[in-house]
Parts: sequence; structure tokens; C-alpha cells
Amino acid sequence: MLIQIVEDDRALSDGIVLALGEQGTEFIQCTGVKSAKQVYGEKCPELIILDVNLPDGSGYDYLKWVRSQADTPVLMLTANDMEMDEVMGLSLGADDYMTKPFSLAVLRARIRVLLRRRQQRQTDRFFVDGFLFDFGGLVFEKNGQEISLSKNEQRLLRLFLENEGRVLSRAVLVDRLWTDGAEYVDENALSVTVNRLRGKLEDRRDGVTYIQTVYGQGYVWKREETGEQGDAET
Repeated sequence: MLIQIVEDDRALSDGIVLALGEQGTEFIQCTGVKSAKQVYGEKCPELIILDVNLPDGSGYDYLKWVRSQADTPVLMLTANDMEMDEVMGLSLGADDYMTKPFSLAVLRARIRVLLRRRQQRQTDRFFVDGFLFDFGGLVFEKNGQEISLSKNEQRLLRLFLENEGRVLSRAVLVDRLWTDGAEYVDENALSVTVNRLRGKLEDRRDGVTYIQTVYGQGYVWKREETGEQGDAET
């Protein structure tokens, strides 16, 4: 865990390090916007604790810059107990906001919440070659172009991604996709869903396939580059 603290009050910055320090956690302490940007580009912190008032600019400016780079969690600190300051920070993309003076115990708790949220977002988002599969935001893209997926296609895709390299039987897939209590589901419905998803994701011209048929067993998500593709089982 790498945390960036952007705070010109050295005593406070050191106090935060002592309060949050634990095995496996590292800190980058910066006192201004310029040094914070330089360090961010070099180190890529996983969370930022950011003061609003800095010697060489506003923390809001740094926040806007960070948001143009990534979705790193940012917790803002300010000595101004003003609702407008909080609104400003949150509207620019801050994940949380604390007014000085504050309890270090509360700060620890807030940071744990932010990290849990980030972990959840990460498990909802997958990057595969030129694909973006964001199940939380319901955004699916191929080389920057949006892909429209039905609910069952989304479920199927997520099952494959979460079980990469593992063969999933047709029986398991039918059971996981059709969870409405239906006593009978035509297995042809699975073949149709698989082939539709393949059609939206695959580009057979480049010799790359992801959803592979394991004959007599089921399907597996596995990136394989070949010059030719065999016939797909339906």
C-alpha cells in the first residue's frame, strides 16, 4: 500500500504517517502541488490525502489534475469549515472530505472505507487487451468503441472472466445464467448466448479467440493466438 500525503504542515503530515503506519504501508510526503505531481507520475500511489491550502497552489488544482490521470481515491483536508469548500471538493472528484482538526482514529476509519470501495470497483472492472469490461458502470468497450451486451451476455462474460483458464461445463453455465427458478431451460439457449457474445467480442481475422469450446466438457475463457481457428461447437 502506497499513500501520498500532500500537506505543508510537516508536523501534521508526520502525525498522519505515525497514525496510519503499519506493516506493508508506505508513504510519500509532499508539501506542494508541483512536487506532488512529479511524485505521482513516478510512484502511482493507491490513495491520496490532500490538503486544500498549499504554498504553491490549491489542492483543488491537484485534484483536477489527478482526476485527469486516474480514479485514485482522494481524501481532502481543509481548515475551512465551509459547506461550499466541501461541495467544491466533492464536485471535482474527491472521495471524502475532513475538516481540521480531526480525529486520527476517524481518519483511519475513513481510509479503510475508501480502500474497500476501490477494491470493489477494481473487481467490477476488467481490462483485457483492447477491451474494457466495467460491470459496475455497465460500460463495455472494444478498442474504445461501445459494445451493447444483454443481461445474460453480461452474466456469461463475467463468469468467464472470473474463471479464466477454467473449463465451465454447459450444465454449470445454464444453472448460473438462468436463476429464475425455471425447471427446464433449453440448452440451445446457452449456445445462442455464447455465439452472440463471441460475435460481439471476437475478431477471427486477427487469429485471436477468447471463448473456446472444450469438446464434450463446456467452454473456457483463454486467450489463444493462432493462424487458423477450428470449427466452434454450438
